Amino acid sequence: MANDSGGGRHRWLVLGICCMSLLVVSMDNTIVNVALPAIRADLTASITELQWTVDAYTLVLACFLMLAGATGDRLGRRRTFQTGLAVFGLGSLLCSLAPSVGWLIAARAVQGIGGTMLNPIALSIVTNVFVDPRERARAIGVWGSVVGISLGLGPVLGGLLTESIGWRAIFWVNVPIVLAALALTARFVPESRADHARRPDPVGQVLVVVLLGSVTTAVIEAPRLGWTSAAVLGLAVAALVALVALLVWERRRREPLLELGFFASVPFSSATLIAVCAFAAFASFLFLSTLYLQEIRGLSSLAAGLALLPAAVTSTVCAPLSGRLVATRGSRLSLVVAGVAMTAVALALTQVGPTTPEWVLLAVFGVFGVGFGLVNPPITNTAVSGMPRAQAGVAAAVASTSRQVGSTLGVAVSGTFVAAAVTLGSGLTAGWVAAAVATAVVGVLGIVATTARARASADRVAERFAEEAAPARV
Repeated sequence: MANDSGGGRHRWLVLGICCMSLLVVSMDNTIVNVALPAIRADLTASITELQWTVDAYTLVLACFLMLAGATGDRLGRRRTFQTGLAVFGLGSLLCSLAPSVGWLIAARAVQGIGGTMLNPIALSIVTNVFVDPRERARAIGVWGSVVGISLGLGPVLGGLLTESIGWRAIFWVNVPIVLAALALTARFVPESRADHARRPDPVGQVLVVVLLGSVTTAVIEAPRLGWTSAAVLGLAVAALVALVALLVWERRRREPLLELGFFASVPFSSATLIAVCAFAAFASFLFLSTLYLQEIRGLSSLAAGLALLPAAVTSTVCAPLSGRLVATRGSRLSLVVAGVAMTAVALALTQVGPTTPEWVLLAVFGVFGVGFGLVNPPITNTAVSGMPRAQAGVAAAVASTSRQVGSTLGVAVSGTFVAAAVTLGSGLTAGWVAAAVATAVVGVLGIVATTARARASADRVAERFAEEAAPARV
Protein backbone atom coordinates (compact mmCIF):
# COMPACT_ATOMS: atom_id res chain seq x y z
CA MET A 1 0.00 0.00 0.00
CA ALA A 2 2.86 2.38 0.72
CA ASN A 3 4.24 1.91 -2.72
CA ASP A 4 0.87 2.62 -4.33
CA SER A 5 0.31 5.81 -2.41
CA GLY A 6 3.83 6.92 -3.09
CA GLY A 7 3.27 6.29 -6.75
CA GLY A 8 0.09 8.38 -6.58
CA ARG A 9 1.79 11.35 -4.88
CA HIS A 10 4.73 11.27 -7.24
CA ARG A 11 3.04 10.08 -10.43
CA TRP A 12 4.36 12.93 -12.57
CA LEU A 13 7.85 12.25 -11.28
CA VAL A 14 7.33 8.59 -12.16
CA LEU A 15 6.39 9.72 -15.67
CA GLY A 16 9.61 11.74 -15.86
CA ILE A 17 11.67 8.73 -14.77
CA CYS A 18 10.01 6.54 -17.38
CA CYS A 19 10.56 9.19 -20.04
CA MET A 20 14.27 9.19 -19.20
CA SER A 21 14.42 5.55 -20.25
CA LEU A 22 12.46 6.26 -23.43
CA LEU A 23 14.84 9.11 -24.24
CA VAL A 24 18.04 7.05 -24.02
CA VAL A 25 16.60 3.99 -25.80
CA SER A 26 15.07 6.03 -28.64
CA MET A 27 18.06 8.35 -28.89
CA ASP A 28 20.37 5.38 -29.39
CA ASN A 29 18.41 4.62 -32.56
CA THR A 30 19.52 7.97 -34.00
CA ILE A 31 22.63 9.18 -32.18
CA VAL A 32 24.89 6.49 -33.65
CA ASN A 33 24.19 7.30 -37.29
CA VAL A 34 26.13 10.56 -37.50
CA ALA A 35 29.09 8.86 -35.79
CA LEU A 36 29.28 5.99 -38.32
CA PRO A 37 31.95 7.60 -40.55
CA ALA A 38 34.09 8.32 -37.46
CA ILE A 39 33.64 4.73 -36.26
CA ARG A 40 34.51 3.49 -39.72
CA ALA A 41 37.74 5.49 -39.77
CA ASP A 42 38.79 4.71 -36.20
CA LEU A 43 38.01 0.99 -36.18
CA THR A 44 38.57 0.40 -39.95
CA ALA A 45 35.01 -0.89 -40.23
CA SER A 46 33.37 -1.96 -43.48
CA ILE A 47 29.87 -0.95 -44.61
CA THR A 48 28.67 -4.38 -43.47
CA GLU A 49 30.13 -3.82 -40.01
CA LEU A 50 28.50 -0.40 -39.84
CA GLN A 51 25.18 -2.06 -40.63
CA TRP A 52 25.70 -4.47 -37.76
CA THR A 53 26.64 -1.59 -35.45
CA VAL A 54 23.13 -0.22 -35.95
CA ASP A 55 21.23 -3.47 -36.39
CA ALA A 56 22.70 -5.41 -33.46
CA TYR A 57 20.75 -2.98 -31.28
CA THR A 58 17.45 -2.84 -33.18
CA LEU A 59 17.43 -6.57 -33.95
CA VAL A 60 17.64 -7.50 -30.26
CA LEU A 61 14.87 -4.99 -29.51
CA ALA A 62 12.68 -6.54 -32.21
CA CYS A 63 13.28 -10.09 -30.97
CA PHE A 64 12.65 -9.62 -27.27
CA LEU A 65 10.24 -6.67 -26.77
CA MET A 66 7.19 -8.88 -26.27
CA LEU A 67 9.05 -11.29 -23.98
CA ALA A 68 10.25 -8.41 -21.80
CA GLY A 69 6.74 -7.01 -21.48
CA ALA A 70 5.38 -10.38 -20.31
CA THR A 71 8.32 -10.80 -17.92
CA GLY A 72 7.56 -7.46 -16.27
CA ASP A 73 3.90 -8.43 -15.86
CA ARG A 74 4.95 -11.68 -14.18
CA LEU A 75 8.02 -10.81 -12.06
CA GLY A 76 7.30 -7.19 -11.29
CA ARG A 77 7.56 -4.14 -13.50
CA ARG A 78 9.84 -2.07 -11.27
CA ARG A 79 12.26 -4.97 -10.80
CA THR A 80 12.38 -5.65 -14.55
CA PHE A 81 12.74 -1.94 -15.31
CA GLN A 82 15.69 -1.62 -12.92
CA THR A 83 17.34 -4.66 -14.47
CA GLY A 84 16.89 -3.13 -17.91
CA LEU A 85 18.45 0.14 -16.80
CA ALA A 86 21.48 -1.65 -15.35
CA VAL A 87 22.02 -3.79 -18.47
CA PHE A 88 21.53 -0.82 -20.80
CA GLY A 89 24.03 1.25 -18.82
CA LEU A 90 26.54 -1.60 -18.84
CA GLY A 91 26.11 -2.00 -22.59
CA SER A 92 26.66 1.72 -23.11
CA LEU A 93 29.85 1.63 -21.07
CA LEU A 94 31.10 -1.40 -23.01
CA CYS A 95 30.36 0.39 -26.30
CA SER A 96 32.50 3.34 -25.24
CA LEU A 97 35.40 1.02 -24.38
CA ALA A 98 35.18 -1.24 -27.46
CA PRO A 99 38.69 -1.93 -28.84
CA SER A 100 37.38 -3.24 -32.18
CA VAL A 101 34.24 -3.13 -34.27
CA GLY A 102 33.40 -6.71 -33.28
CA TRP A 103 33.38 -5.76 -29.60
CA LEU A 104 31.30 -2.68 -30.42
CA ILE A 105 28.68 -4.80 -32.20
CA ALA A 106 28.53 -7.21 -29.25
CA ALA A 107 28.17 -4.31 -26.79
CA ARG A 108 25.36 -2.84 -28.91
CA ALA A 109 23.53 -6.16 -28.55
CA VAL A 110 23.91 -5.87 -24.76
CA GLN A 111 22.41 -2.38 -24.99
CA GLY A 112 19.51 -3.87 -26.93
CA ILE A 113 18.88 -6.49 -24.24
CA GLY A 114 18.61 -3.74 -21.66
CA GLY A 115 16.44 -1.65 -23.97
CA THR A 116 13.86 -4.40 -24.33
CA MET A 117 13.19 -4.16 -20.59
CA LEU A 118 12.72 -0.39 -20.59
CA ASN A 119 10.14 1.05 -22.98
CA PRO A 120 7.35 -1.56 -22.79
CA ILE A 121 7.79 -1.87 -19.02
CA ALA A 122 7.92 1.90 -18.54
CA LEU A 123 4.68 2.36 -20.47
CA SER A 124 3.03 -0.31 -18.30
CA ILE A 125 4.24 1.54 -15.19
CA VAL A 126 2.79 4.81 -16.50
CA THR A 127 -0.61 3.28 -17.28
CA ASN A 128 -0.75 1.71 -13.81
CA VAL A 129 0.28 4.88 -11.94
CA PHE A 130 -2.14 7.17 -13.82
CA VAL A 131 -5.54 5.69 -12.95
CA ASP A 132 -7.59 8.72 -14.03
CA PRO A 133 -8.33 8.35 -17.79
CA ARG A 134 -7.82 12.05 -18.55
CA GLU A 135 -4.51 12.24 -16.68
CA ARG A 136 -3.43 8.99 -18.31
CA ALA A 137 -4.14 10.45 -21.76
CA ARG A 138 -2.05 13.52 -20.91
CA ALA A 139 0.77 11.33 -19.57
CA ILE A 140 0.82 9.17 -22.70
CA GLY A 141 0.85 12.35 -24.80
CA VAL A 142 3.97 13.51 -22.95
CA TRP A 143 5.44 10.05 -23.39
CA GLY A 144 4.87 10.19 -27.16
CA SER A 145 6.43 13.64 -27.48
CA VAL A 146 9.70 12.33 -26.04
CA VAL A 147 10.13 10.18 -29.15
CA GLY A 148 10.17 13.34 -31.26
CA ILE A 149 12.61 15.01 -28.87
CA SER A 150 14.96 12.01 -29.11
CA LEU A 151 14.76 12.15 -32.90
CA GLY A 152 15.89 15.77 -32.88
CA LEU A 153 18.39 15.48 -30.08
CA GLY A 154 20.09 12.28 -31.29
CA PRO A 155 21.75 13.46 -34.54
CA VAL A 156 22.69 16.90 -33.17
CA LEU A 157 24.06 15.61 -29.86
CA GLY A 158 25.79 12.76 -31.66
CA GLY A 159 27.44 15.15 -34.09
CA LEU A 160 28.49 17.56 -31.34
CA LEU A 161 30.01 14.83 -29.15
CA THR A 162 31.71 13.07 -32.04
CA GLU A 163 33.31 16.24 -33.34
CA SER A 164 34.32 17.72 -29.96
CA ILE A 165 35.30 14.60 -27.98
CA GLY A 166 35.07 11.55 -30.21
CA TRP A 167 32.52 8.90 -31.16
CA ARG A 168 32.91 7.05 -27.86
CA ALA A 169 31.31 10.00 -26.07
CA ILE A 170 27.92 9.24 -27.66
CA PHE A 171 27.75 6.21 -25.35
CA TRP A 172 29.15 7.94 -22.27
CA VAL A 173 26.15 10.29 -22.22
CA ASN A 174 23.84 7.38 -21.38
CA VAL A 175 25.65 6.37 -18.19
CA PRO A 176 24.77 9.34 -15.90
CA ILE A 177 21.17 9.30 -17.16
CA VAL A 178 20.88 5.59 -16.36
CA LEU A 179 22.43 6.03 -12.89
CA ALA A 180 20.00 8.84 -12.08
CA ALA A 181 17.05 6.80 -13.34
CA LEU A 182 18.13 3.81 -11.22
CA ALA A 183 18.29 5.90 -8.04
CA LEU A 184 14.97 7.62 -8.73
CA THR A 185 13.25 4.35 -9.63
CA ALA A 186 14.27 2.76 -6.34
CA ARG A 187 12.88 5.77 -4.46
CA PHE A 188 9.67 6.68 -6.30
CA VAL A 189 8.43 3.98 -8.71
CA PRO A 190 5.91 1.57 -7.16
CA GLU A 191 6.09 -2.16 -7.83
CA SER A 192 3.23 -3.68 -9.82
CA ARG A 193 2.33 -6.95 -11.55
CA ALA A 194 -0.42 -8.06 -13.89
CA ASP A 195 -3.40 -9.88 -12.37
CA HIS A 196 -2.97 -12.53 -15.04
CA ALA A 197 0.42 -12.54 -16.77
CA ARG A 198 0.72 -14.36 -20.07
CA ARG A 199 2.45 -17.72 -19.79
CA PRO A 200 6.00 -18.02 -21.16
CA ASP A 201 6.37 -19.30 -24.72
CA PRO A 202 10.06 -20.26 -25.00
CA VAL A 203 9.61 -22.23 -28.24
CA GLY A 204 7.88 -19.31 -29.93
CA GLN A 205 10.56 -16.93 -28.65
CA VAL A 206 13.38 -19.07 -30.07
CA LEU A 207 11.61 -19.32 -33.43
CA VAL A 208 11.19 -15.51 -33.58
CA VAL A 209 14.91 -15.04 -32.89
CA VAL A 210 15.88 -17.58 -35.57
CA LEU A 211 13.50 -16.02 -38.10
CA LEU A 212 14.51 -12.38 -37.63
CA GLY A 213 18.19 -13.17 -37.06
CA SER A 214 18.46 -15.35 -40.18
CA VAL A 215 16.75 -12.83 -42.44
CA THR A 216 18.81 -9.90 -41.17
CA THR A 217 22.11 -11.79 -41.34
CA ALA A 218 21.40 -13.06 -44.85
CA VAL A 219 20.58 -9.58 -46.18
CA ILE A 220 23.58 -7.89 -44.52
CA GLU A 221 26.16 -10.57 -45.33
CA ALA A 222 25.00 -11.40 -48.87
CA PRO A 223 27.12 -8.71 -50.65
CA ARG A 224 30.24 -10.07 -48.94
CA LEU A 225 29.50 -13.81 -49.12
CA GLY A 226 27.42 -13.87 -52.31
CA TRP A 227 23.66 -14.33 -52.67
CA THR A 228 24.10 -17.94 -53.79
CA SER A 229 26.72 -18.88 -51.19
CA ALA A 230 26.05 -21.86 -48.94
CA ALA A 231 25.91 -19.62 -45.86
CA VAL A 232 23.30 -17.23 -47.27
CA LEU A 233 21.18 -20.02 -48.73
CA GLY A 234 21.40 -21.85 -45.39
CA LEU A 235 20.20 -18.74 -43.58
CA ALA A 236 17.30 -18.42 -46.03
CA VAL A 237 16.30 -22.04 -45.39
CA ALA A 238 16.58 -21.51 -41.61
CA ALA A 239 14.32 -18.44 -41.85
CA LEU A 240 11.73 -20.33 -43.91
CA VAL A 241 11.71 -23.31 -41.55
CA ALA A 242 11.43 -21.00 -38.52
CA LEU A 243 8.51 -19.14 -40.12
CA VAL A 244 6.57 -22.32 -40.89
CA ALA A 245 7.32 -23.78 -37.45
CA LEU A 246 6.25 -20.51 -35.77
CA LEU A 247 2.92 -20.49 -37.61
CA VAL A 248 2.22 -24.12 -36.68
CA TRP A 249 3.37 -23.78 -33.05
CA GLU A 250 1.61 -20.51 -32.23
CA ARG A 251 -1.73 -21.84 -33.50
CA ARG A 252 -1.54 -24.59 -30.89
CA ARG A 253 -0.82 -22.27 -27.93
CA ARG A 254 -3.61 -20.97 -25.70
CA GLU A 255 -1.53 -17.87 -24.88
CA PRO A 256 0.95 -17.57 -27.75
CA LEU A 257 3.81 -15.12 -27.95
CA LEU A 258 2.38 -13.93 -31.28
CA GLU A 259 -1.42 -14.01 -31.51
CA LEU A 260 -1.94 -15.10 -35.14
CA GLY A 261 -5.68 -14.56 -34.92
CA PHE A 262 -5.08 -10.80 -34.89
CA PHE A 263 -3.94 -10.93 -38.51
CA ALA A 264 -7.45 -11.77 -39.69
CA SER A 265 -8.15 -8.10 -38.96
CA VAL A 266 -7.25 -6.06 -42.03
CA PRO A 267 -6.53 -2.89 -39.98
CA PHE A 268 -4.20 -4.85 -37.68
CA SER A 269 -2.35 -6.59 -40.53
CA SER A 270 -2.08 -3.30 -42.40
CA ALA A 271 -0.80 -1.45 -39.33
CA THR A 272 1.88 -4.12 -38.82
CA LEU A 273 3.10 -3.79 -42.40
CA ILE A 274 2.84 0.02 -42.28
CA ALA A 275 5.04 0.04 -39.18
CA VAL A 276 7.63 -2.18 -40.88
CA CYS A 277 7.69 -0.09 -44.07
CA ALA A 278 7.60 3.35 -42.40
CA PHE A 279 10.37 2.58 -39.93
CA ALA A 280 12.43 0.80 -42.59
CA ALA A 281 12.24 4.01 -44.62
CA PHE A 282 13.13 6.11 -41.59
CA ALA A 283 16.14 3.93 -40.71
CA SER A 284 17.25 4.04 -44.35
CA PHE A 285 16.83 7.82 -44.33
CA LEU A 286 19.18 8.22 -41.36
CA PHE A 287 21.72 5.67 -42.62
CA LEU A 288 21.85 6.91 -46.23
CA SER A 289 21.65 10.62 -45.38
CA THR A 290 24.58 10.34 -42.98
CA LEU A 291 26.76 8.65 -45.59
CA TYR A 292 25.73 11.21 -48.21
CA LEU A 293 26.29 14.25 -46.02
CA GLN A 294 29.68 13.15 -44.67
CA GLU A 295 31.17 10.93 -47.38
CA ILE A 296 29.95 12.77 -50.50
CA ARG A 297 29.43 16.36 -49.32
CA GLY A 298 32.30 16.22 -46.81
CA LEU A 299 30.37 17.70 -43.87
CA SER A 300 31.57 17.28 -40.30
CA SER A 301 29.63 15.13 -37.84
CA LEU A 302 28.09 18.22 -36.23
CA ALA A 303 27.15 19.80 -39.55
CA ALA A 304 25.53 16.54 -40.66
CA GLY A 305 23.54 16.38 -37.43
CA LEU A 306 22.37 19.98 -37.89
CA ALA A 307 21.40 19.25 -41.50
CA LEU A 308 19.01 16.57 -40.24
CA LEU A 309 17.44 18.96 -37.73
CA PRO A 310 14.58 20.08 -40.08
CA ALA A 311 13.36 16.47 -40.19
CA ALA A 312 13.41 16.31 -36.40
CA VAL A 313 11.60 19.64 -35.96
CA THR A 314 8.82 18.92 -38.45
CA SER A 315 8.38 15.38 -37.12
CA THR A 316 8.06 16.66 -33.54
CA VAL A 317 5.51 19.31 -34.59
CA CYS A 318 3.44 17.03 -36.82
CA ALA A 319 3.21 14.02 -34.47
CA PRO A 320 0.75 15.61 -31.98
CA LEU A 321 -1.16 17.21 -34.87
CA SER A 322 -1.51 13.77 -36.42
CA GLY A 323 -2.78 12.43 -33.10
CA ARG A 324 -5.55 15.04 -33.06
CA LEU A 325 -6.32 14.38 -36.73
CA VAL A 326 -6.63 10.65 -36.09
CA ALA A 327 -8.97 11.33 -33.16
CA THR A 328 -11.29 13.54 -35.22
CA ARG A 329 -11.09 12.13 -38.77
CA GLY A 330 -9.57 8.66 -38.49
CA SER A 331 -6.25 7.31 -39.71
CA ARG A 332 -6.62 7.48 -43.49
CA LEU A 333 -5.63 11.10 -44.12
CA SER A 334 -2.51 10.94 -41.94
CA LEU A 335 -1.32 7.68 -43.51
CA VAL A 336 -1.94 8.73 -47.11
CA VAL A 337 -0.30 12.15 -46.73
CA ALA A 338 2.62 10.53 -44.90
CA GLY A 339 3.09 7.95 -47.65
CA VAL A 340 2.98 10.58 -50.40
CA ALA A 341 5.34 12.96 -48.61
CA MET A 342 7.99 10.34 -47.76
CA THR A 343 7.81 8.76 -51.22
CA ALA A 344 8.30 12.15 -52.89
CA VAL A 345 11.32 12.84 -50.68
CA ALA A 346 12.90 9.42 -51.33
CA LEU A 347 12.53 9.91 -55.09
CA ALA A 348 13.88 13.46 -54.87
CA LEU A 349 16.95 12.22 -52.98
CA THR A 350 17.84 9.91 -55.88
CA GLN A 351 18.74 13.11 -57.77
CA VAL A 352 20.98 14.87 -55.23
CA GLY A 353 24.71 15.17 -55.70
CA PRO A 354 27.79 16.87 -54.21
CA THR A 355 26.68 20.34 -55.34
CA THR A 356 22.96 20.22 -54.55
CA PRO A 357 22.06 23.53 -52.85
CA GLU A 358 21.84 23.24 -49.09
CA TRP A 359 18.45 24.92 -48.93
CA VAL A 360 17.05 22.19 -51.18
CA LEU A 361 18.38 19.49 -48.86
CA LEU A 362 17.01 21.21 -45.76
CA ALA A 363 13.58 21.61 -47.38
CA VAL A 364 13.51 17.98 -48.53
CA PHE A 365 14.59 16.70 -45.12
CA GLY A 366 11.88 18.83 -43.52
CA VAL A 367 9.20 17.30 -45.75
CA PHE A 368 10.39 13.81 -44.80
CA GLY A 369 9.96 14.77 -41.14
CA VAL A 370 6.38 15.86 -41.88
CA GLY A 371 5.64 12.43 -43.32
CA PHE A 372 7.28 10.53 -40.50
CA GLY A 373 5.57 12.67 -37.87
CA LEU A 374 2.19 11.98 -39.44
CA VAL A 375 2.65 8.22 -39.78
CA ASN A 376 3.60 7.21 -36.24
CA PRO A 377 0.40 8.02 -34.23
CA PRO A 378 -2.05 6.18 -36.54
CA ILE A 379 0.01 2.98 -36.50
CA THR A 380 -0.97 2.06 -32.94
CA ASN A 381 -4.47 3.46 -33.42
CA THR A 382 -5.00 1.30 -36.50
CA ALA A 383 -3.49 -1.76 -34.82
CA VAL A 384 -5.86 -1.63 -31.84
CA SER A 385 -8.86 -0.46 -33.88
CA GLY A 386 -11.80 -2.67 -33.01
CA MET A 387 -9.78 -4.87 -30.65
CA PRO A 388 -11.35 -5.77 -27.27
CA ARG A 389 -9.70 -3.96 -24.37
CA ALA A 390 -8.20 -7.16 -23.02
CA GLN A 391 -6.24 -7.60 -26.27
CA ALA A 392 -5.34 -3.96 -27.00
CA GLY A 393 -2.07 -4.10 -25.08
CA VAL A 394 -0.89 -7.20 -26.92
CA ALA A 395 -1.86 -5.65 -30.27
CA ALA A 396 0.08 -2.47 -29.42
CA ALA A 397 3.10 -4.60 -28.46
CA VAL A 398 3.06 -6.26 -31.87
CA ALA A 399 2.95 -2.81 -33.49
CA SER A 400 5.95 -1.71 -31.40
CA THR A 401 7.85 -4.84 -32.36
CA SER A 402 7.03 -4.20 -36.02
CA ARG A 403 8.63 -0.76 -35.74
CA GLN A 404 11.90 -2.32 -34.59
CA VAL A 405 11.71 -5.00 -37.28
CA GLY A 406 11.33 -2.22 -39.84
CA SER A 407 14.30 -0.29 -38.45
CA THR A 408 16.44 -3.43 -38.60
CA LEU A 409 15.44 -4.30 -42.16
CA GLY A 410 15.79 -0.70 -43.34
CA VAL A 411 19.48 -0.53 -42.40
CA ALA A 412 20.08 -4.09 -43.63
CA VAL A 413 18.57 -3.49 -47.06
CA SER A 414 19.85 0.04 -47.69
CA GLY A 415 23.32 -0.87 -46.46
CA THR A 416 23.33 -3.91 -48.73
CA PHE A 417 22.67 -1.71 -51.76
CA VAL A 418 25.56 0.54 -50.73
CA ALA A 419 27.93 -2.37 -50.07
CA ALA A 420 27.09 -4.08 -53.39
CA ALA A 421 27.31 -0.96 -55.57
CA VAL A 422 30.31 -0.02 -57.69
CA THR A 423 30.25 3.55 -56.35
CA LEU A 424 28.80 5.06 -53.17
CA GLY A 425 26.59 7.38 -55.24
CA SER A 426 24.93 4.54 -57.16
CA GLY A 427 24.45 2.59 -53.94
CA LEU A 428 22.74 5.56 -52.30
CA THR A 429 20.44 5.95 -55.30
CA ALA A 430 19.41 2.28 -55.15
CA GLY A 431 18.78 2.61 -51.42
CA TRP A 432 16.53 5.64 -51.94
CA VAL A 433 14.51 3.78 -54.59
CA ALA A 434 13.96 0.93 -52.12
CA ALA A 435 12.86 3.46 -49.48
CA ALA A 436 10.41 4.99 -51.98
CA VAL A 437 8.83 1.59 -52.57
CA ALA A 438 8.41 1.07 -48.82
CA THR A 439 6.79 4.47 -48.28
CA ALA A 440 4.47 4.01 -51.26
CA VAL A 441 3.17 0.87 -49.51
CA VAL A 442 2.37 3.06 -46.48
CA GLY A 443 0.07 5.26 -48.56
CA VAL A 444 -1.67 2.36 -50.27
CA LEU A 445 -2.28 0.51 -47.01
CA GLY A 446 -3.55 3.72 -45.45
CA ILE A 447 -6.49 3.42 -47.83
CA VAL A 448 -6.88 -0.37 -47.59
CA ALA A 449 -6.88 -0.39 -43.76
CA THR A 450 -9.64 2.21 -43.43
CA THR A 451 -12.34 0.83 -45.74
CA ALA A 452 -15.70 -0.43 -44.45
CA ARG A 453 -14.68 -3.98 -45.34
CA ALA A 454 -11.49 -3.61 -43.32
CA ARG A 455 -13.40 -2.34 -40.28
CA ALA A 456 -15.82 -5.24 -40.58
CA SER A 457 -12.92 -7.70 -40.45
CA ALA A 458 -11.69 -6.04 -37.23
CA ASP A 459 -15.19 -6.35 -35.73
CA ARG A 460 -15.25 -10.08 -36.54
CA VAL A 461 -11.88 -10.60 -34.85
CA ALA A 462 -13.01 -8.66 -31.77
CA GLU A 463 -16.19 -10.71 -31.53
CA ARG A 464 -14.25 -13.96 -31.80
CA PHE A 465 -11.84 -13.02 -29.01
CA ALA A 466 -14.72 -11.81 -26.85
CA GLU A 467 -16.50 -15.17 -27.28
CA GLU A 468 -13.33 -17.10 -26.44
CA ALA A 469 -12.72 -15.02 -23.31
CA ALA A 470 -16.33 -15.23 -22.06
CA PRO A 471 -16.17 -18.76 -20.55
CA ALA A 472 -13.05 -17.84 -18.60
CA ARG A 473 -14.96 -15.06 -16.83
CA VAL A 474 -17.85 -17.26 -15.77
